[in-house]
Amino acid sequence: MEETCEWCETGKTCATGETVYWELPDGTGAITITGTPSISCNHCGIVYQSPEIVKYIEEQLFLVDRKKLAKKITYSELMALPRVLKRNYFDFS
Repeated sequence: MEETCEWCETGKTCATGETVYWELPDGTGAITITGTPSISCNHCGIVYQSPEIVKYIEEQLFLVDRKKLAKKITYSELMALPRVLKRNYFDFS
């Protein structure tokens, strides 16, 4: 099923798994996350993550022990890491 590209507004997108580079929430560095669910537009060439995926990554990075993170990790491994807190108590959305 094709979705409309959020950037060029065409209907030529497909789901991919991409490598992304993410800044840690505390600003102490960045990590590489491979196999991240992404959207690729065949028309304009942009590759981006849905707002839901961005929120999942940000929340997980906020809730895990960042000292135990490798510099490079797969999306699946990141999401499987145990959380220090059960949920983000600072997210009021």
